[in-house]
This record gives sequence, structure tokens and C-alpha cells, in this order.
Amino acid sequence: MAKLLKRTALLGAVAACGGTAFYLTADVDTQMQIASASGPLLRMLDPELSHIIGVQAAARGLLPRDTRPDPPSLHTKVFGLSFSNPLGLAAGFDKNAEAVAGLMGLGFGFVEVGSITPRPQPGNPTPRVFRIPELKATINRYGFNNLGADAVQDHLANFEKQVLKDPSVKRGPLGVNLGKNKSSKDAAQDYCIGLTRLAQHADYLVVNVSSPNTPGLRALQGRKELEALVKQVKGTRDRMLWGPSGPPPLLIKVAPDLSEPDKRDIAAVALGCGVDGLIVSNTTIQRPGKVAEFPAAAEAGGLSGPPLFEMSTAVLADIYRLTGGRLPLVGCGGVSSGEDAYRKIRAGASLVQLYTSFAYEGPALVPRLKRELAECLERDGFNSVAEAVGADHPDMRRGGAGGAAAGAGGRSWFRWW
Repeated sequence: MAKLLKRTALLGAVAACGGTAFYLTADVDTQMQIASASGPLLRMLDPELSHIIGVQAAARGLLPRDTRPDPPSLHTKVFGLSFSNPLGLAAGFDKNAEAVAGLMGLGFGFVEVGSITPRPQPGNPTPRVFRIPELKATINRYGFNNLGADAVQDHLANFEKQVLKDPSVKRGPLGVNLGKNKSSKDAAQDYCIGLTRLAQHADYLVVNVSSPNTPGLRALQGRKELEALVKQVKGTRDRMLWGPSGPPPLLIKVAPDLSEPDKRDIAAVALGCGVDGLIVSNTTIQRPGKVAEFPAAAEAGGLSGPPLFEMSTAVLADIYRLTGGRLPLVGCGGVSSGEDAYRKIRAGASLVQLYTSFAYEGPALVPRLKRELAECLERDGFNSVAEAVGADHPDMRRGGAGGAAAGAGGRSWFRWW
């Protein structure tokens, strides 16, 4: 029996070494497929545990690194920042900025970390993440679980050191998404604290007022509340000392569950208070289409994935019209193909984010979406992403409203690295 165990262990070790050697010498697409093949196994685990494993795999450099150049048609400039492609990883995956280098290396055009609160907080009780695999959708009520601004500041500083030490580490634009602590009475103060601690590490900042999992947070989207919040946070940013390039752009992330007056108010505040952009949208508290047929639909929390796509894209198009195409928009919600990303861009998005499809499909999703998006642009005769922004609003495009990506890119926000 002992000999059999030894022989089995030896064969296992040889197989593991052989598999590792094959993985390390394979081309990037093969590595992506191998990494994505673990998806079905991870989905056999608790959703939150799968999430943790994914983050740690990226943090430890276990995911493939795609160093291939992106098609020139995908290169774009928004907020004065250069993006090799417009596809970014949304906040919520890497809440504590532990895996930025690994995630950038997958080929995303940009990565957004957070949401980050001033103080550490555990979030809501578990279980708090629920899959609807038949729809490739997820419902979560995490509740801004994170290690707090001080820990994240250390992680971001370490990432910057890593970039300086290793030229092969990709450094695309990095967004920092700010939240408020559940116990805080003064939301604006929390956002200002987060900004003060983390802004020097960010290429853009996001004020998240749209998570459905923090009581009272969405009330900050009201016109009076949002205007007061933006003025205070923007004032804090502008009073800080910056290099010659100036401060990082300030974005607001909004919900898809908005009435027509809500949309008009948000557009008016964004334009009137000098917000640099909007992310449209967060998760929804609605259960559209077939979602209601599944047991998980009864769980409280925000729905993400393909069932959110039509709703979030409609809100995106409305916000684009209400802002006259003058404000760069980031389209987020239900993107799982290059065609989805293209539809967001045509609806008015200068950039596009995804998360849930990445959780379901893994690293191979990223090169596939870039390839499909480039094909969509070529099919319809667009030479660049910027040319396609707002294409579904032809009445606006000749008045200088379309192509917000180009209009927003007058100066560089990069600072000291």
C-alpha cells in the first residue's frame, strides 16, 4: 500500500510539473483558455469563496499576462488619459487593490478598485452573493466590505513600486471607487477622507452613491443632496496640492433604477457642478425578465449580469442626451460580448466596464471582447472608438455634442509616475 501511495504521489508530481511546463510555454490564448477552464470548478464552490480565490490568483501572478498590442481602432483618450482599449474591470472585484498588476496584465484597458471606505468594515452577514447560472447573472449584497483606506493606500503604493521595479508590469489608467462607512452619519465627510487618503494614487476617482446595499446611500442621488455632496468633495480635491497636470477627474456612479426626474437632476448637477464624468450604472434592485423565475430572485441585493444590460443601456442613452454628449460616460451593466460593449458605445459611452461576465467566463473573456469590438467598429466603418461614441444619436453628433471622449481629453491627468 505504501509503495502504491508513493507511486501515485510521484505520478501526480510528474503530471503537475508537466502541466505547469505546458502552461508556461503555451501561447497567450492557450493560457487564457486554461485559466478560464477552472471556471466550472470554481462555480461548484460558494460564490464568495470563488471570488476570493480569483482575486488571490491575480494577486499572486497566477493568471496569464497578455502583452500583445491592442488594435489601433481600440485606442482612445478620455479625461486626458490614454487607454489602449476602452474595456475596463468595474469596481467590486478587487475591493482592496490587492491584484492590480495581475488584472492589468490580462489586457483590460483600465482597472477600477473598491469601493473603499475610510474605516475597515466587514460588510453584510453571509451568505451575501447568489448566482443565477442559467442567466449568467449574480445578486449580491456585500455592503462595502473592505480593509479601509489606510490598507488600500499601502496596496496602491506597493503597486506603484512594482511598476517602477518591473517594466513588464502593465500600467493602464487606475480608478479608485470611494464609498461611505455604514455607521457614518456624514457621508460627504467619508468621501472626502477617502479622497484625501487615496487620490494621489488614482488616475480618476469615483464617488459611489448608487450601491443598493448601504442603507440610505441612493438618497444621495437626489438633486439637493447630490449637489451638496459634489461641491464638498470636489472642493476637497481642488484644495489639495497637485503637480502641473492637476488633480484626477471626479466621476459619479449612478443607479439604473432612476425616474425621469432623477435622470434630469443628475444630469443638471453633473454639468452645473463640474463633474468630470458619470458611470452608468450600478446594479439594480429590480428583477427583470426571467430573473423572477429563479429562487435567488427573492434575495435582497443588486442584480448584475445580462438581465441588467437593456435597462442600464437605456439609462445610459438617456443620460447622454440629457448631458448633450458633453460629459464622458462610462457604460457598465450586463456586458458579456464585444457587441454589448459596442452598443454601450453607440448609446453614448466613451468607456465600458464589466465584472459579472468576467466572473463567469474568466480571463479568456478579455481578448475575445476586444477582438469582437474591433470587428464591430470595422463592420460599421468606424476607425476609432471615439468616432462611434453616441452614434445612436445622429441628431446630436453634428452639433459638437457627440464624441465626448475627444472633447474631454485636453490635458493629461497623469502625475508623478
